[in-house]
Amino acid sequence: MIELNFEKMGGLVPAIAQDVKTGEVLMLAFMNQAAWEKTLKTRRATYYSRTRDTLWVKGLTSGHVQHVKEIRVDCDNDTVLLKVEQVGGAACHTGFASCFFKRVEDGALTTMGQPVFDPKEVYKE
Repeated sequence: MIELNFEKMGGLVPAIAQDVKTGEVLMLAFMNQAAWEKTLKTRRATYYSRTRDTLWVKGLTSGHVQHVKEIRVDCDNDTVLLKVEQVGGAACHTGFASCFFKRVEDGALTTMGQPVFDPKEVYKE
């Protein structure tokens, strides 16, 4: 088994999801040991929700799952990079393709692009 260093952040490691085809950074989340092991086993991105204190398989509710095609680990074994096939065109729960859809310009945030889906429809808010 691959030994990640979960100690630095109290049992968590940052996990970056990157589109395997385009190289676009889609999101940053966290994994605990259980999320890491489930991701390795299923090849579907599984994260740890700090807010809900539980595991979550990306896309289980929305259908926008992440199929893991490649995994990289940084030099300190405390950060994971998942190269994923993003199903449904959106990784962000706000409906955008990437969670990084805001750009800093002249001291303000500018929204880049348009949402791929309506979160009120998908999550029944």
